[in-house]
Amino acid sequence: YDFMIALNHFKGHPMGGYGGALKNLSIGCGSQNGKAYIHSAGKMEKLDIAKLWTPEYIGDQEGFLESMAAAAQAVTDYFTAKKGVICISVMNNMSIDCDCVDHPAPVKLEDYGILASTDPVAIDQACIDLVYACSDPGKPHLLERIESRNGVHTIEAAAALGYGSREYTLVEVE
Repeated sequence: YDFMIALNHFKGHPMGGYGGALKNLSIGCGSQNGKAYIHSAGKMEKLDIAKLWTPEYIGDQEGFLESMAAAAQAVTDYFTAKKGVICISVMNNMSIDCDCVDHPAPVKLEDYGILASTDPVAIDQACIDLVYACSDPGKPHLLERIESRNGVHTIEAAAALGYGSREYTLVEVE
């Protein structure tokens, strides 16, 4: 294909703090070995399930978040050289847990709608900002997950790599 439509469900994530466009582009598009490389912050190049979740390979949270940003850049760069990426983030049924969790925590936030952008950095920043700005009683649960994992660092790292911007303009479409 010469373009990509990256559809993701914005929500919390046990390791990344939140799951959005950048996580979807990096982990979602990664091979098994790529996922191991990202989760281990580059320490494991070939998947070894017995070792992956051990302290030797897991524990560098900043490295993990930066690896996600770098992997998302690889996907974005590939498609930008062609026709590009369209990111769609669905902000519905948000929990502190990712859809990949066997028994996710119950949904705590109301539905905020759907965001779309050609910039994965901007769309993740917009989703985070919408959560911070809301008055939803479930907001503290998701923010605690994001902040305790320093999830915004993925956005910071991606912006520093230069393939997106943390600045955006929201345009409401009805």
